[in-house]
Amino acid sequence: MSYLWIALGGALGSVARFWCSGFVARHFGETFPWGTLLVNVLGSFAIGLFATLTGPDGRWLVPARWREFFMIGICGGYTTFSSFSLQTMNLAEEGEWLRAGGNVVGSVVFCLLGVWLGHVAALSLNSMKGH
Repeated sequence: MSYLWIALGGALGSVARFWCSGFVARHFGETFPWGTLLVNVLGSFAIGLFATLTGPDGRWLVPARWREFFMIGICGGYTTFSSFSLQTMNLAEEGEWLRAGGNVVGSVVFCLLGVWLGHVAALSLNSMKGH
Protein backbone atom coordinates (compact mmCIF):
# COMPACT_ATOMS: atom_id res chain seq x y z
CA MET A 1 0.00 0.00 0.00
CA SER A 2 2.94 2.34 0.65
CA TYR A 3 3.93 2.09 -3.01
CA LEU A 4 0.47 3.21 -4.09
CA TRP A 5 0.54 6.27 -1.81
CA ILE A 6 4.06 7.17 -2.93
CA ALA A 7 3.05 6.76 -6.59
CA LEU A 8 0.02 8.99 -6.07
CA GLY A 9 2.14 11.61 -4.31
CA GLY A 10 4.74 11.39 -7.06
CA ALA A 11 2.11 11.97 -9.72
CA LEU A 12 0.77 15.00 -7.87
CA GLY A 13 4.28 16.38 -7.37
CA SER A 14 5.20 15.88 -11.02
CA VAL A 15 2.10 17.67 -12.25
CA ALA A 16 2.75 20.51 -9.80
CA ARG A 17 6.35 20.80 -11.04
CA PHE A 18 5.23 20.88 -14.67
CA TRP A 19 2.66 23.58 -13.95
CA CYS A 20 4.89 25.73 -11.74
CA SER A 21 7.97 25.68 -13.96
CA GLY A 22 5.82 26.36 -17.04
CA PHE A 23 4.03 29.25 -15.32
CA VAL A 24 7.31 30.87 -14.32
CA ALA A 25 8.86 30.33 -17.77
CA ARG A 26 5.85 31.95 -19.46
CA HIS A 27 6.01 34.98 -17.18
CA PHE A 28 9.74 35.47 -16.73
CA GLY A 29 11.26 33.92 -19.85
CA GLU A 30 13.31 30.83 -20.51
CA THR A 31 16.83 32.25 -20.86
CA PHE A 32 17.57 31.26 -17.26
CA PRO A 33 15.79 28.27 -15.70
CA TRP A 34 13.88 30.36 -13.15
CA GLY A 35 11.07 27.81 -13.06
CA THR A 36 13.41 24.96 -12.19
CA LEU A 37 15.20 27.06 -9.62
CA LEU A 38 11.92 28.09 -8.01
CA VAL A 39 10.67 24.49 -7.99
CA ASN A 40 13.91 23.31 -6.35
CA VAL A 41 13.80 26.04 -3.71
CA LEU A 42 10.08 25.54 -2.97
CA GLY A 43 10.49 21.76 -2.82
CA SER A 44 13.45 22.10 -0.49
CA PHE A 45 11.49 24.49 1.71
CA ALA A 46 8.46 22.17 1.75
CA ILE A 47 10.39 19.02 2.67
CA GLY A 48 12.38 20.88 5.34
CA LEU A 49 9.23 22.35 6.87
CA PHE A 50 7.27 19.10 6.78
CA ALA A 51 10.13 16.88 7.99
CA THR A 52 10.77 19.12 10.97
CA LEU A 53 7.13 19.69 11.88
CA THR A 54 6.22 16.00 11.66
CA GLY A 55 9.41 14.34 12.90
CA PRO A 56 9.85 12.71 16.31
CA ASP A 57 10.60 16.10 17.92
CA GLY A 58 8.10 18.02 15.78
CA ARG A 59 4.91 19.84 16.62
CA TRP A 60 2.68 17.24 14.94
CA LEU A 61 3.17 13.51 14.99
CA VAL A 62 2.21 12.17 11.57
CA PRO A 63 2.03 8.47 10.67
CA ALA A 64 4.97 7.18 8.62
CA ARG A 65 2.70 6.52 5.64
CA TRP A 66 1.76 10.22 5.42
CA ARG A 67 5.39 11.27 5.74
CA GLU A 68 6.25 8.89 2.88
CA PHE A 69 3.33 10.20 0.81
CA PHE A 70 4.46 13.80 1.20
CA MET A 71 8.25 13.58 1.46
CA ILE A 72 8.99 10.73 -0.96
CA GLY A 73 5.92 11.04 -3.16
CA ILE A 74 4.95 14.68 -3.51
CA CYS A 75 8.36 16.25 -2.83
CA GLY A 76 10.16 13.51 -4.76
CA GLY A 77 7.86 14.01 -7.74
CA TYR A 78 8.11 17.77 -7.42
CA THR A 79 11.89 17.75 -7.12
CA THR A 80 14.51 15.32 -5.91
CA PHE A 81 16.51 18.40 -5.02
CA SER A 82 14.40 18.63 -1.88
CA SER A 83 15.68 15.24 -0.68
CA PHE A 84 19.26 16.23 -1.47
CA SER A 85 18.83 19.48 0.44
CA LEU A 86 17.33 17.79 3.50
CA GLN A 87 20.05 15.16 3.59
CA THR A 88 22.77 17.79 3.27
CA MET A 89 21.22 19.89 6.04
CA ASN A 90 21.00 16.83 8.30
CA LEU A 91 24.69 16.11 7.75
CA ALA A 92 25.56 19.72 8.56
CA GLU A 93 23.40 19.70 11.70
CA GLU A 94 25.20 16.56 12.84
CA GLY A 95 28.52 18.39 12.45
CA GLU A 96 29.44 16.33 9.38
CA TRP A 97 30.62 19.38 7.45
CA LEU A 98 33.03 17.49 5.22
CA ARG A 99 30.32 15.01 4.23
CA ALA A 100 27.78 17.80 3.69
CA GLY A 101 30.24 19.69 1.48
CA GLY A 102 31.15 16.49 -0.32
CA ASN A 103 27.48 15.85 -0.99
CA VAL A 104 27.05 19.33 -2.47
CA VAL A 105 30.19 19.27 -4.60
CA GLY A 106 29.76 15.64 -5.59
CA SER A 107 26.12 16.08 -6.54
CA VAL A 108 26.77 19.13 -8.68
CA VAL A 109 29.89 17.76 -10.36
CA PHE A 110 28.62 14.22 -10.93
CA CYS A 111 25.14 15.31 -12.02
CA LEU A 112 26.65 17.75 -14.52
CA LEU A 113 29.00 14.99 -15.68
CA GLY A 114 26.05 12.60 -15.95
CA VAL A 115 23.95 15.01 -17.99
CA TRP A 116 26.92 15.71 -20.25
CA LEU A 117 27.62 11.99 -20.75
CA GLY A 118 23.94 11.42 -21.53
CA HIS A 119 24.07 14.27 -24.02
CA VAL A 120 27.18 12.84 -25.71
CA ALA A 121 25.63 9.35 -25.83
CA ALA A 122 22.47 10.77 -27.39
CA LEU A 123 24.47 12.72 -29.98
CA SER A 124 26.28 9.49 -30.86
CA LEU A 125 23.01 7.56 -31.16
CA ASN A 126 21.47 10.37 -33.20
CA SER A 127 24.32 10.27 -35.70
CA MET A 128 24.01 6.50 -36.33
CA LYS A 129 22.66 5.32 -39.67
CA GLY A 130 18.95 4.73 -39.84
CA HIS A 131 18.15 7.89 -37.90
